[in-house]
Amino acid sequence: MSPTELPDWQRAFGAPLFHGRLRQCPEDFRVVERLGFDPAGSGDHDWLWVEKTGQNTHWVARSLARHAGVAVRDVGYAGLKDRHAVTCQWFSVPRRPAMAVDWTAFDEIGIRILETARNARKLRRGIHRGNRFRILLRGPVAADGVARRLADIETSGVPNYFGEQRFGRDAGNLALAQSLFEGRRLKREKRSIALSSARSFLFNEILAARVADASWDRVLPGDILNLDGSGSQFPCSEPDAAIEERCRLLDLHPTGALWGKEQGAPSASDLERDVARRYAGFAQGLEKAGLRMERRPLRVRVSDLAWETSDDGLTLEFELPRGSFATAVIREIATVDATGND
Repeated sequence: MSPTELPDWQRAFGAPLFHGRLRQCPEDFRVVERLGFDPAGSGDHDWLWVEKTGQNTHWVARSLARHAGVAVRDVGYAGLKDRHAVTCQWFSVPRRPAMAVDWTAFDEIGIRILETARNARKLRRGIHRGNRFRILLRGPVAADGVARRLADIETSGVPNYFGEQRFGRDAGNLALAQSLFEGRRLKREKRSIALSSARSFLFNEILAARVADASWDRVLPGDILNLDGSGSQFPCSEPDAAIEERCRLLDLHPTGALWGKEQGAPSASDLERDVARRYAGFAQGLEKAGLRMERRPLRVRVSDLAWETSDDGLTLEFELPRGSFATAVIREIATVDATGND
């Protein structure tokens, strides 16, 4: 059965230091996409550097498509960005033959086009390097405790949990997954959300077990390791001193299963199989849906970390690689009241 509410998954550095308020206004949560390369400068696609406030990425894509007179499926973007935030990200829009779009005439509430460029190809999902965050946690803060906690985070990284937004309001996406696995037919987009939610839940359970036994940031015999900042992975039958040192320096990370069919190496560990047995409906449903076993780093490096306290609370700045969640950092510092999760 699916859980009716999300667990308070195990934290790596002890109890939260304070209770804060998050996203009291969009300006409290700022995200800037780091693409990692520049548009070519010529080609059949307009690339648009867009600032959005209080809007989700899908809505922006539809608005851009409508203005350009193209299908929304032809609009590209690298990743989904938070709705309850001020975010900057790239979009690509194909040019219709012999017709340039006047982007200076684009007018939509909550959307500003800051820059335009040209490129030969559509922007693909997951092509960006990561995201830069600036987040205000409102509430009284003890600066000394925060300084020690953030020093630990800078040295060790944080558990790479999927954020609560992956599971929907009141864990509704997990209930959707349960209904899918019980035979309900879903439209393609809803089906994708359900599968992703169930898979993310199993990963978080696996990661929580590794945090509980203090192995989330250590290499165990048989671990599949990830090279920091890349998709490169390799098995480690028995860690030696060099591997352990590279792990300590955040150059290598142990990984956990993104559940699916096992088709040869890498295979699941005993701990991962225990979690899959505990949530057999999810694990079997993912296998029957045809997903293949993949791996995700158990730990994420928190880069370029900076912070300051004020009368308003604690302001954090940091960068994360694509696919990682700012809430994984925040939960190691504070519990929060949030305006929204989508």
